[in-house]
Amino acid sequence: MTMMTPHPSDQQEDEEMLVPHSDLVDGPQPLVEGPQPMEAESNGTVENQASDEPQASHFTWAIENFSRLNIKKLYSDVFTVGGYKWRVLIFPKGNNVEYLSMYLDVADSATLPYGWNRYSQFSLAVVNQMHNKYTIKKDTQHQFNQRESDWGFTSFMPLSELYDPNKGYLVNDICIVEADVAVRKVVDYWAYDSKKETGYVGLKNQGATCYMNSLLQTLYHIPYFRKAVYHMPTTENDNPSGSIPLALQSLFYKLQYNDTSVATKELTKSFGWDTYDSFMQHDVQELNRVLCEKLEDKMKGTVVEGTIQKLFEGHHMNYIECINVDFKSTRKESFYDLQLDVKGCKDVYASFDKYVEVERLEGDNKYQAEEHGLQDAKKGVLFIDFPPVLQLQLKRFEYDFMRDTMVKINDRYEFPLELDLDRENGKFLSPEADRSVRNLYMLHSVLVHSGGVHGGHYYAFIRPTLTDQWYKFDDERVTKEDMKKALEEQYGGEEELPQTNPGYNNTPFKFTKYSNAYMLVYIRVSDKDKIICDVDEKDIAEHLRIRLKKEQEEKEDKRRYKAQAHLYTIIKVARDEDLKEQIGKDIYFDLVDHDKVRNFRIQKQMSFNLFKEEVAKEFGIPVQFQRFWIWAKRQNHTYRPNRPLTPHEEAQTVGALREVSNKAHNAELKLFLEVERGQDFLPVPPPEKIKDDILLFFKLYDPEKEELRYVGRLFVKSSSKPVEILTELNQLAGFSPDEEIELYEEIKFEPNVMCERLDKRASFRFSQIEDGDIICFQKHPPPESEEQIRFPDVPSFLEYVKNRQIVHFRTLERPKEDEFSLELAKNHTYDDVVERIAQRLGLDDPSKIRLTTHNCYSQQPKPNPVKYRSVDHLLDMLVHYNQISDILYYEVLDIPLPELQCLKTLKVAYHHATKDEAIILNIRLPKQSTVGDVLNEIKTKVELSHPNVELRLLEVFYHKIYKIFPINEKIENINDQYWTLRAEEVPEEEKNLGPNDRLIHVYHFTKENAQNQVQVQNFGEPFFLVIHEGETLADVKIRVQKKLQVPDEEFLKWKFAFLSLGRPEYLEDADIVSSRFQRRDVYGAWEQYLGLEHSDTTPKRAYAANQNRHMFEKPVKIYN
Repeated sequence: MTMMTPHPSDQQEDEEMLVPHSDLVDGPQPLVEGPQPMEAESNGTVENQASDEPQASHFTWAIENFSRLNIKKLYSDVFTVGGYKWRVLIFPKGNNVEYLSMYLDVADSATLPYGWNRYSQFSLAVVNQMHNKYTIKKDTQHQFNQRESDWGFTSFMPLSELYDPNKGYLVNDICIVEADVAVRKVVDYWAYDSKKETGYVGLKNQGATCYMNSLLQTLYHIPYFRKAVYHMPTTENDNPSGSIPLALQSLFYKLQYNDTSVATKELTKSFGWDTYDSFMQHDVQELNRVLCEKLEDKMKGTVVEGTIQKLFEGHHMNYIECINVDFKSTRKESFYDLQLDVKGCKDVYASFDKYVEVERLEGDNKYQAEEHGLQDAKKGVLFIDFPPVLQLQLKRFEYDFMRDTMVKINDRYEFPLELDLDRENGKFLSPEADRSVRNLYMLHSVLVHSGGVHGGHYYAFIRPTLTDQWYKFDDERVTKEDMKKALEEQYGGEEELPQTNPGYNNTPFKFTKYSNAYMLVYIRVSDKDKIICDVDEKDIAEHLRIRLKKEQEEKEDKRRYKAQAHLYTIIKVARDEDLKEQIGKDIYFDLVDHDKVRNFRIQKQMSFNLFKEEVAKEFGIPVQFQRFWIWAKRQNHTYRPNRPLTPHEEAQTVGALREVSNKAHNAELKLFLEVERGQDFLPVPPPEKIKDDILLFFKLYDPEKEELRYVGRLFVKSSSKPVEILTELNQLAGFSPDEEIELYEEIKFEPNVMCERLDKRASFRFSQIEDGDIICFQKHPPPESEEQIRFPDVPSFLEYVKNRQIVHFRTLERPKEDEFSLELAKNHTYDDVVERIAQRLGLDDPSKIRLTTHNCYSQQPKPNPVKYRSVDHLLDMLVHYNQISDILYYEVLDIPLPELQCLKTLKVAYHHATKDEAIILNIRLPKQSTVGDVLNEIKTKVELSHPNVELRLLEVFYHKIYKIFPINEKIENINDQYWTLRAEEVPEEEKNLGPNDRLIHVYHFTKENAQNQVQVQNFGEPFFLVIHEGETLADVKIRVQKKLQVPDEEFLKWKFAFLSLGRPEYLEDADIVSSRFQRRDVYGAWEQYLGLEHSDTTPKRAYAANQNRHMFEKPVKIYN
């Protein structure tokens, strides 16, 4: 299918980062793990997992006038695969990033029934129309559902590449997008009962804790370990949230005896983790070590001391043995797990071979053998003993020095069901190993990671009793699985899906399998009976059994309560006492918070008159003295007592009355109990209410104390005037009878406060006062007091209360620590806010303050600061999606922000003609400036080889030179976020090129094997070189060595090659270099270069510098 779109109708991440676009926020999204692709099986049922015959199809979308699209997002036509409707969604200018964003979307998600889900493996591509090999294609898999109805790549490809007409992605302003979609059917997720189907229950996910769940299930299913945890001493006075042993005992007990999935909150609280820790994906291997170390520590001095060592501890011997003299150095070390290489190894045995591989220490790397001096030697590792439970951590994640980032290794890697570590006459064992111990192991658990380097989903395949039956533990869901699912399908590598759509080429789709094993647990056959032991109630301390059974009973009571809820009505009864207690403390607007009043759970069939007897018992108010009012929600969103119940209504059942009063059909009935009290404060019958009577509620405001409180209620005649009740109001307030007071009607407070002065001489009816209205009053303020009093009248005080906001300010340099707090108002303008900050900091010029808003999900600053006066009010800066933050970040600039915004700041690396070190310069110039202006500015800041030197500005990306900027190019459009800008002196030889001289690119490179292909990786600083006609490689070498000042010994190891489109052709000294660089139509001059092949000796950065400026990584810490 091909579609044309003739008419045009938003975080930098690693390329493997996938997100549902609709949930996109400015930082890591906690509600979706990682966010990364999820395995389909997490939502399939036992009987009907994703079927093995997926339906697949190819879709092409040609988008015309692409560069002129003036819309945020664009959908393709709908296409059908597997009976489902799909479409491609793109953000032509990026989904809040400088990248093309592209997703696969469920086209009919809005009309699908509740609980729908579907699984797809798919790839998305942007076709390179000049050179197909440069087509950018990314693939993934996802379980689509209501919450995640689209999935894909926010950072698909840089916009700078896409829109560059020389790169080949836009030809005649047409962009061609392709999608390969394969669909597997899944069935209903919601009705599945893990305990009933498998005998086991799962663990609930707290946000991003699937990595922990898979590890806990694995440890739980080592019965010897579980028994040891049960035998750790705990007491009935311990609190699970503060005791790791008790929390783990509680968790294991529930996994053993519960019928439904178990929560891990108690355990994570016992770790000392807050909610944010639960929304951070941590390293599983690190968590495993930290948890075992903690338990080992907690077991000391108890009956189970040493259990962790007995189960998991093995020993190996590091040795260095001299070849020519009799000298050997050895060191014994213990391990709880082994880290095995995946890259370059086909299986576990190959990894063990690599682990014990002998390294030769010779040449410059000889060994200093004490009295023997420098000697040739052999260095290696051999195993003294292996533990009963062998934990193998597979190195699926590693640091890519070329890309300066972490990457995931998805290569195929096999692991056996039975692992023999005595193979080939015990080649992994040291001479002192006990050969009588048979190191034959059975596979017990396979822990799987599905996704990319920055997150994803974790689950485990376990066979608890080492039979042929495997189980998949995927958070709350446990399913029976066959051996193929647990082993072969977790090897990684690529998966082929056949084309099933007739009429298209039937080449298979190839998908990288993002789901693969990252940890294996083996149990030694000879220890199997001891480790897979029986664990029953007698192993569990009595106090723990009692506590957990009580918890279970309480849970059952709650379940019953919930199940019977439809038979009951909750009646919430508010009284004068509640209004007095709450107004001015918990609330200021309206009359009461109904969640904090006494509530009664009453059977719907009970008559209301019988309920009144319940009230009489509870409050001590006889039935004849009770009068109940129904609350009503008004059109202006206030909630007030509306009218008393009639005798007819009180004769009805509670259920019938609720339906009359409540159109929302919830199970609550809200009432106000009016009780009149006599002289002795005892209840008296309520006064008769006629049509002209209005019930009003009164609040008193004290401007000096800034205090509002409830003082009572009165019946008034609607025909009467406020002036007639002033004496009674003064009495309620405790004022003298003739005190002059002002009256205001509290009308509403959403979205804005409306509180108006009440005309004391107009009738209540004229002022439209009715039952349930609120009148606020205060002493008439003397004119001289207004300066000292912040809020002299009721409206100004209510306005303040409505808008007041405590804001915590942090500096961008220390974004986790509050520097100071200010009480501000939500309706403060941008200028108000920066002025208050400037006052707090003692700054004269508030315009030098720059603010950055807070991401409520990631708990980090957003990537882009607030532009000068770009927001109207403080509230606009605090709102993040549907949440309101109370945090802002600030910087103090050296120049006013409006000035800075008119300037462009470029980060330029200046390379001196003779010095090795580059200087990093921040050049700040008006946006209309040119590259020439930048170079002139640089000249004033650096040391030049001579005063009249000529400079140039280059664009460098991944160690290649992509562009020399023209002197007159405007800097406004130059992007220094992803490319490196380099300034350098133009060498004299380049200024005097002869007619047959050529200026060529020279790059450093190494070769690397990846997935059976040789890949060229560039590194170091690229440069230009003039080559002359007829010049041999030998001549060029002399000039290169002199330019780079490489020692002879090192330079002899270098190889020289001509590279075109990544393919090296090695050159001999006699070769004429210029003959290779003939003028021809190549895809970018940077793709033809002279390559210098040698090892990369430049120091590597420990952490990528070009990460988002607020990306934090947290180590695993258990605090208690």
